[in-house]
Amino acid sequence: MEIKPGVPVVDKNGKEVGSVTHLARDGWSGEIKKFIITTPETDLFFTPEDVVEANDAVIKLKVAVDE
Repeated sequence: MEIKPGVPVVDKNGKEVGSVTHLARDGWSGEIKKFIITTPETDLFFTPEDVVEANDAVIKLKVAVDE
């Protein structure tokens, strides 16, 4: 699973959340610990564990944004 900046993100209901703007990586391993989606209202933080599917076209979350 590859999470990259600029890739669109949708929630479990298919609602577009935004796109990945920043990645927070572990300083030692380089593993992605969190990724940030900037929306007009706020910044949303998710972890790779929140992701069901990720490819170059879309990242699908396990949760609905409304939850």
